[in-house]
Amino acid sequence: MNEEQFKQNYKKAVDHMKTNEQMKKRVEQSLNTQHQGPKRQRKPLYIAASVVIAASIGLAAPSVWQQFNGPAAPTPQVAAVTPGASVDPIVIPKMELPSSQGKGAMADMMQLVVYGGNVYTQSPTLLEGVNALNLRGEKLGTTTGGINELSGQDKYTELASNIGEADIYAVNGYDKDFRIMSYTEIDGQVYAQLFDKNNGITIGTGADLIGKLHLEGNITSAQWETFDSWNNGLQQLQPLAADESLESFVSALSDAKPIATSPELEENLYSKEDRKIIYLTLEDKTQVPLVLFGDGLVRYGNVPAFLEVEKGAFQSFWNSLGE
Repeated sequence: MNEEQFKQNYKKAVDHMKTNEQMKKRVEQSLNTQHQGPKRQRKPLYIAASVVIAASIGLAAPSVWQQFNGPAAPTPQVAAVTPGASVDPIVIPKMELPSSQGKGAMADMMQLVVYGGNVYTQSPTLLEGVNALNLRGEKLGTTTGGINELSGQDKYTELASNIGEADIYAVNGYDKDFRIMSYTEIDGQVYAQLFDKNNGITIGTGADLIGKLHLEGNITSAQWETFDSWNNGLQQLQPLAADESLESFVSALSDAKPIATSPELEENLYSKEDRKIIYLTLEDKTQVPLVLFGDGLVRYGNVPAFLEVEKGAFQSFWNSLGE
């Protein structure tokens, strides 16, 4: 599939979801794209539809939060220093809803749901439909469609979305202030997708972000992939032992120092190819991808902050992954 075909298919998926058959096609396409994706380009692409999946795991391009300078793009800030604190917290402001027509560029870039007055965007954490029922909590409502790149603030009402009509649920084991789930059954087939709220938060240590994913003590299996494999769509996943070494790294990740994104930092990181991706499968069957940068930083999805892991712990784990 070429770039133009991908863009066209993605727009069809988010703009035309009125019937069950259309919903089914949309969800199937979303799942297939997350697992396979088009062949990646080595240079960052600043085309909204083309970076939706790459950006969702923070691999291919600078933060989508910063690709558009509209009011919907929160800018991380360093909070006031707390006496005795060893690091400065990073504040990710609440994602403000568009204030005027034509300022909602993010709606065309990533799948989103408005819930509780907050914007939840497509989570990089994967959940297969067959495992979704066990995680389905209380029903929170049903989305409406209609949001697109031209939508103004009046369209961003409660449970508005660009995913069409879908039932929204809390996710068992997770705070609904962080994660919700769309759940749809079509012809006996379950389609589920997680949505995270990674704005309106303060990250003092890695635990403020990674802790929400419940990694520690819950990893049942793991794999990793080189950047070359990911970049070329090869899916050459290699086994990673879910052992003490991995748990030690996750623990170090919880103690990591948050680093706010900036155009200069992202240009430096994404201009190089020394990246490795790990995929952690948890007891609840969710799969969490984390991107490791050779500079000692780690990123979850497209959260506009990196985590700087203690140098020795990072290097030891990085070397254990091989080349």
